[in-house]
Amino acid sequence: MRLNELSDNDGAVKKRHRVGRGIGSGKGKTGGRGVKGQKSRSGVAIKGFEGGQMPLHMRLPKRGFNKPNRLAFAEVTLARLQAAIDAGKLDAANGVTEDALVAAGLVRRKKDGIRLIATGELSAKVALEVTGASKAAVAAVEKAGGTVTLPAKADAE
Repeated sequence: MRLNELSDNDGAVKKRHRVGRGIGSGKGKTGGRGVKGQKSRSGVAIKGFEGGQMPLHMRLPKRGFNKPNRLAFAEVTLARLQAAIDAGKLDAANGVTEDALVAAGLVRRKKDGIRLIATGELSAKVALEVTGASKAAVAAVEKAGGTVTLPAKADAE
């Protein structure tokens, strides 16, 4: 076999169909778009339009409830916390605050606060200051000899 004998397998390369290149091509003049009207023009966006009839996505019933003032927390797992301490990004000897977690790159931004999730293991003794934490996460941190400080909740009246 020589270099000039190399070729692709049959059907491996399909030529692009060039639309609007003369009547002899079979896709000339209107380019397969039909005749006149909005869809034959460029820049058409009629995604859910059904000719004036109420579109399907508007006819179907809506389900559930989306709380407009729900708090969005950035989540940090115990495993990622331990990995950051092992990598030297976080200093476990000093207190770990939310700003320290952002600076270490564990979360991109604080959002409405940072919440600690009990996924993975934590072996380092660390004092954490976060907005929220699951009960299992608090138990895991205290088992490792650390503490979790949460902000005091305002009493509901």
